[in-house]
Parts: sequence; C-alpha cells; structure tokens
Amino acid sequence: MSPAPAPAPAPAPAPSTDAPARRRPWRTRAIAAATVSAIIAALLAVSSATHAIATAGERARFENYGESIRIEAGRVNVVHVPGPGSTLVLLSGYGTPAPGLDFRPLVRELSAFNVMVIEGFGYGYSDVDARPRTAENITDEVHDVLDALGVDEPVILVGHSAGGLYARSYAATYPDEVSAIIGLDPMVATVSSDEIGAPSRVESMVNTLGLHRLVTNLIPDLVQPTGSAFTDDERRQIAAMAAWSYGNPALSDEWMRLAANSTHIAAQPLARDLPMLQLIATHSIDTIPGWLENHEAELQAQDVAQLEVLEGGHYLHWTDAPAMARIITDFVAAHVSS
Repeated sequence: MSPAPAPAPAPAPAPSTDAPARRRPWRTRAIAAATVSAIIAALLAVSSATHAIATAGERARFENYGESIRIEAGRVNVVHVPGPGSTLVLLSGYGTPAPGLDFRPLVRELSAFNVMVIEGFGYGYSDVDARPRTAENITDEVHDVLDALGVDEPVILVGHSAGGLYARSYAATYPDEVSAIIGLDPMVATVSSDEIGAPSRVESMVNTLGLHRLVTNLIPDLVQPTGSAFTDDERRQIAAMAAWSYGNPALSDEWMRLAANSTHIAAQPLARDLPMLQLIATHSIDTIPGWLENHEAELQAQDVAQLEVLEGGHYLHWTDAPAMARIITDFVAAHVSS
C-alpha cells in the first residue's frame, strides 16, 4: 500500500495591511490639525497687520480734539469749552475710549458753563503708560491738571459711572476746591475688597492681533454710541479710538483696582454741606440689584441732595443730554454759589 501523499504546504500569508490602515487616521488628523493651525496663524498675522496699518492710517487722519497738558505723571488730554458760568469738570466712566467725544452731546447743551473734560491716563489722547491707577493717584492727577490750567476757583465735578467714584475722592481730598458733585449714573462707593486683582494680558493680546477691531467692525453697536446726537465723523473716530485703546496698560491696571478704589473712597467722608445731584438711568435700575436704593442711601448723608431718574441706558448723555443739561442748570442755579 503506497504511503499517503504529503500535505501541500500552506500558502504563505498575504502581507498584512492592517497596521498602515490603523496608522493612517492618526496621520490624517495630525496633518489636518497642522493645516488648521497654519491657517489660523496666517489669518491672525493678516489680522494683526491689517490692524496695525488701519491704526496708523486713523491716527494720521483723525486730529486730537483737545489739548495735551504736561503734568509730572505724564501727558493728559483736556477738552476745554469756555463759557461764562461755573466750571464743570467732566470725568468719564471706566473704559470710555474717547471721553472728549463721548461727552460731546452734553457739552453742547452746557454752553452756559465753563466746561472741561479731563481724559485720564489710558483714555482718549492721554498717555497709556501710567502710575498705578489707585484712587489717590487718579485724584492727584486731576488736581495737577487743574493746577496746570490755572483753575483757582471751586469746580463742579461731573462724574459718569466710575468717574463718580473719583469725583467723590477728589471732593474728600480737596474739599475747598469743589462746590458740588453731579453724578451721571455714577457708581456708588461701597466696601467690597482691598484686594488687587492680577493684571490681565488677554485684552492687550486680543487688540494686538486685531481681533477687537474685527469683532467691532462686524458688530459696530459694541462701540458705537446710540442715539442721534453724534455726527458720522464723531462715530467713526470713537470706533477707531476704541480699537486703539482696548486693553492698554493703564486701563488694565485700573480695572483690577476698581474694588479696592471703591472701598478706599467709601471710607472718605464728604462735607455734609456739599451739594450733590445724581441722574440715574432706568436701565441700570432695572438690571442692577440695589442700584436705586444704594444711590438714595448715599444721598442721605448730604444736606443738599437731589436724585432724578431718566429714561435710558447707562450712557444717559448719549440720548438725554438736553434734559440732563436743564436739570444740571437748575440745580446749580439753586444750590451752588457763583
């Protein structure tokens, strides 16, 4: 019986393609991620360059609407609109990019007064590098500016938002140099914290990359004032200056000190006979808990105090300037000596 034939050798296994197939998605994802990163980097470079070119062009096109005043701490921009009456010194709210333009609707209505708008460091055409933005430094800088301008009579301080805090600080520090305080939806000095926050570099980076300009070009209402009291040129300049100033060193430092500044100012008593007028916005009352009650409580400490509620948003002077000017004029006539 013949032996059974030997089994045929098993065929050699086909080359496996599983390993490369498994690696291919990882490589694809890596290539896609690198491509996206390169595109983003290129877009940011274009955005940054566009922002730098636009800023240079705007700075050349738009003229300073005020006068640069040299004090020991640096250069401060001041808008002075002379008038026959008492001197009103206007102080802007935090982050207002161009106070000299921002207050213009109200300034136009206050022609009976000698009006000055002081743009603090970080604002408008003032220097953006400054000493720490403590209440004491801000107060002394306003005093130095008025001294440099030769103002030697008591002034009426008009503060919007955070400017209301600094008006209080000035009146407490230099009581003989202030004849009244007028708040435009002002912040109330409250005790919260003496802690100073950590400085943020995010806003500065966002601005350097041109992202702030990009967003505000897409949504102009983020920086454009509401109402019809501004000319087209004023609106364009405000928008441009918002792109220049966003996240600058002075503003960043002031923001992280706001709570500590408020706490410090709350501890400074005002003279009881100092007249005080506050114009409060309905929108702030509706959206900020205790806004009206806190202002009413603050006024109780003054012998002469008046509170008026006006329909509108936090920037009342954008839309309610004529009514505000009438109230201010009547209040000054009734309670402030010439």
